[in-house]
Amino acid sequence: MAQIILVASGKGGSGKSTFVSGISNALADLGKKVLAADCDIGLRSLDLMFGVTENVVFDWGDLLLERCTREQALIKGRVDFLAAPRSFDDAFTTENVSKLFRSFSDDYDYIFLDAPAGIDRGLTVPAAAADRAIVISTADFVCVRSCARAFEELRRAKIEDIRLVINMFEVKPACKRKLLNIDQCIDETGVQLIGVIPRDINISFSSVTGKSPEADAPSSLAFNRIAMRITGKRVPLICE
Repeated sequence: MAQIILVASGKGGSGKSTFVSGISNALADLGKKVLAADCDIGLRSLDLMFGVTENVVFDWGDLLLERCTREQALIKGRVDFLAAPRSFDDAFTTENVSKLFRSFSDDYDYIFLDAPAGIDRGLTVPAAAADRAIVISTADFVCVRSCARAFEELRRAKIEDIRLVINMFEVKPACKRKLLNIDQCIDETGVQLIGVIPRDINISFSSVTGKSPEADAPSSLAFNRIAMRITGKRVPLICE
């Protein structure tokens, strides 16, 4: 039975989709069966992160509306993938979407739902299917404040297990007080930290090429630590 994990952020540009791609691949490295579903309806980009754009013919909306079979919608790979619909449909209710994603639960260890930035129905609809949530924030005050707002909405959606990932973190600007430090991010969001991902140019390359960073890249090491923490292993929060 899969753990269904919603990945959210209060504002765009926090690196939410690159996190879903990176953590999915890190868990696959640990031998876990992972499904990643793009829930950013209309602005979908996760197919680019996985390098499967040319394989996308149907999306999970087509599956829900019975326009295709399960096998046609699902893009199989090292991490299996479901593309987001191009537009909302009245059938995309919390009940129907939750039932759809939970129907995949027996086949995977983890299912990641990449929610759109913000706190409208794009967040609340997939949240109905989730057992856990991870909110992504960078270390600037605007992103942290919006992240705290997303946290409140997830609590309203009855998700109790919520964790914070600080993304694109840079030590020097934080020490010079140009960015928030780790403790300030935790205090301002009110969310328990599960990991910190350093700023790494390799992630930018991967979002263009669809290829994961090398195993020894700073971001890869961080994703591996977060993946182990998700599975319940006790490892340090920050790469040493």
